[in-house]
Amino acid sequence: MHVIFTIINIFGLVTIGFSGLMATCWLTSFIANDGATSAFYQGSVITVLMGALMFIPTLRIPKKVTRQTGFLLVAITWSITPVFCTLPLMMYLPELSFIDAYFETVSGLTTTGATIFSGIDQLPMSINLWRHELCWIAGMGIIIFAVAILPILGIGGMQLYIAESPGTVKESDLPPRIAQTAKALWLVYAGITLACIIALRLAGMDWFDAVCHAFSAMSLGGFSTHDSSVGFFNSLSIEMVLTIFQLLAAINFATHFVVLRKLSFSPYVDDREARAFLALVLGSCVMTAAVLWQAGTYPDFFSALRHATFNLVTIATDCGFSTQDFNQWPIFVPMWMLFLSCISASSGSTGGGIRMIRTIILMKQARLELFKFIHPFAVKSMKIGDTVVSNKIVASVTGFIFLYFISIVILVFMLLLSGMDFISAFSAIIACFNNAGPGLNQVGPATNYASLSDVQTGICIFAMLLGRVQIFSIVILFVPEFWRK
Repeated sequence: MHVIFTIINIFGLVTIGFSGLMATCWLTSFIANDGATSAFYQGSVITVLMGALMFIPTLRIPKKVTRQTGFLLVAITWSITPVFCTLPLMMYLPELSFIDAYFETVSGLTTTGATIFSGIDQLPMSINLWRHELCWIAGMGIIIFAVAILPILGIGGMQLYIAESPGTVKESDLPPRIAQTAKALWLVYAGITLACIIALRLAGMDWFDAVCHAFSAMSLGGFSTHDSSVGFFNSLSIEMVLTIFQLLAAINFATHFVVLRKLSFSPYVDDREARAFLALVLGSCVMTAAVLWQAGTYPDFFSALRHATFNLVTIATDCGFSTQDFNQWPIFVPMWMLFLSCISASSGSTGGGIRMIRTIILMKQARLELFKFIHPFAVKSMKIGDTVVSNKIVASVTGFIFLYFISIVILVFMLLLSGMDFISAFSAIIACFNNAGPGLNQVGPATNYASLSDVQTGICIFAMLLGRVQIFSIVILFVPEFWRK
């Protein structure tokens, strides 16, 4: 029973926090007089009341977060919080169905950036701000944010951190004061976001667009204030700024913290994951630009390089902006971009997918197995730098990648069964599972997800949630042994 009360108490606090976010949009709507004031007022009142009803009655009950509670709380927070976040959308747009509103808020909170909205340019300023706030606040994880404030209430946060980042994280690897670490990372996150806002304003955006697109870029959320996304601006300087900050957002924020603390770029050089990520993505930009140029998609190499770089970086980092309809490019290029979205982003970043560190571990393990075939009696350990990677971590990574691919296969077949064509189904699941946003064909960058049936929308919602919590935190709930503990 204490487990249930603990979950209710913590989730109530998270819900109250989101009512505060709604209040900022209510204030924006009031100042801008954009017609959505009532929707945000009612939404924030309902949300804070529901949060208080969960939080206050359970405040004095002893609380202890175990690993089991942590996994349950992660799943509940990511799946139920979007329900409250739909309130302003459904109150302002009464014709909007719940499944579509839920898709939009899940897309924001999982930083996927897929949308069912058309006519985004005409949406009230506060509605657009709400969509982008959801991306930004979720950028480093709702649970990581909770870890920074829960210790104030005497609730440990270590288990929540592990549940949010399973696979390669061990308890002994985490700093002893996780709350302070979370706060430091949030300060870095907020500071780089502020730098992005200023850079975008200097590049030519107005302040509102700069804030919204900075929120999307740093969370790798991909939402835009325009139907044509970043292509609306047709600005090389804006594209360059967003490219740089998307690359930064896809690097481990702990590395950024060390860089700022030491005032040295050497941590970037020492970070093998960041080096591999940048080499793969930047090398792919040149390769795909050459393919587009040779195919005659663009008249010269530099035009091809400009468009290939921005659109490849935004998909590879799992952000999801666009400036071109890459659905019309030679099929190799968009498929390569979707492949990169599976593996590129670093652990500890705001990206999704397998993460580069798991990719490195799997490649090293494959190389080690080949070495053992040649030298069957040799004793050799896997290392990343000077650190020996234990067999436990290798087994965890192998299990994660199996679940990753089998989940994608099952979800693709479910969309195929619903009547969707293969390219649309495959790209939609890859884009949603990796939290990358646009896919191809029916869900390409020139369209959106509005044409999907309710069943197809539900499948994509599940893919977004499963990918955002790194699979284990949801799949483990279906294991009978989990409930016997």
